Amino acid sequence: MRLSKYEQETIIGYNQAEQTASVYTHDPKLLKKLARLKEKYPKQVRQERENTYTVPKACVLIREPYSEQRRAAARERAKTAGIRPPGQGRKLQKIT
Repeated sequence: MRLSKYEQETIIGYNQAEQTASVYTHDPKLLKKLARLKEKYPKQVRQERENTYTVPKACVLIREPYSEQRRAAARERAKTAGIRPPGQGRKLQKIT
């Protein structure tokens, strides 16, 4: 049974005592990313159950939103470097 986007929740849990966080998700994109991280860093990223991974707390980041000024500066740097924004499933490409 396919879950709706509303039902594809992600729950991240951690405490002060441990250096790892638990990530429970039904988000297909996040599951693919976690699987890639598990393959690349098997000692740090572990799959506990079908939809649950354990990752270092350093992987969990909460930051303030980008200001319009910061977005404009990043856009200008990308233009100068000749980098196009990614499309649907395409990787970053240099413009020649």
